[in-house]
Amino acid sequence: MTVLILARDFDMSADNMVRALREREVDVCRVNTAWFPAQLSVSAELRGGHWSGTLRTEHRTLDLDEVRAVWYRSPEAYQLPAELSAAERHHAFMEAKYGLGGVLASLPVLWVNHPARAADAAYKPVQLATASRSGLSVPNTVITNEPATVRSFADRGKTVTKLLGASSIYEEGQRKVGFTRLVDEADLADLRGIEVTTHCFQSWVPKSFETRVTVVGETMTAVAIHAGSASSYVDWRTDYDALSYELTDLPDEVARGVRRLMDSLGLTYGALDFVVTPDGEWIFLEVNPGGQYGWIEAKTGAPLTDQLAELLAEGTQ
Repeated sequence: MTVLILARDFDMSADNMVRALREREVDVCRVNTAWFPAQLSVSAELRGGHWSGTLRTEHRTLDLDEVRAVWYRSPEAYQLPAELSAAERHHAFMEAKYGLGGVLASLPVLWVNHPARAADAAYKPVQLATASRSGLSVPNTVITNEPATVRSFADRGKTVTKLLGASSIYEEGQRKVGFTRLVDEADLADLRGIEVTTHCFQSWVPKSFETRVTVVGETMTAVAIHAGSASSYVDWRTDYDALSYELTDLPDEVARGVRRLMDSLGLTYGALDFVVTPDGEWIFLEVNPGGQYGWIEAKTGAPLTDQLAELLAEGTQ
């Protein structure tokens, strides 16, 4: 069997996974979709209800029938010839997406995670509604582009705002990150621009600490994240140097809710964030289908790479 890793060229977690699988004497083929079409080609034929054929690179020919698991890590967009016109580029990209992408997506193997399931799960409103139906507690939330709705919601109590999609933008040659932040009176006094697009507002949840729960197949690893500064208390991503970590237990009821959520979203892997209140209640914030885990492993020694490697090595038998 072969584990196919779809990842960008420079990815330490993918490097570590290749080593972990080779230590288990599992054949690994690592591909970046950005290699297509200059360094990657595909030849596939529909036979008996599935696609058979090959992926071919300069160094490897992969038989699609030998693939038993796919780790959809972080592949990059197809890099098409520079001489194409804008119309030709769009056409070629769409054909590659539905051609090569479609052949890969049809592979009847273990996916961590299947790109279609990951794309569906990326919708924060879907996550929150599914988490609530799964028995997890979620914050009071409103999504709106109406200033009056924002003010009415904020009148109920302390409120935060956070991004629904990408957490950063590139502007003026710089990467700018949008962190979760508290809404203050100055914000409410000037809501110009709210009407341009949707915004997410949530009731502030009192924190004892936050928890990152990493789900790998049937295994769940919970790590408490303690904030050591005012900014990291609101959003721990603002000040990594102020954080401390410790492995913690996941309450049975929360674990059951997480399992229902993962099953409902069709996810095999997920990085879930919770707030734990002073009363010990676990409040679900989000699940990232492609969330990073290397820093958690480095800080706590949790064997997340080994867990993933075992899952991929097992694949579909």
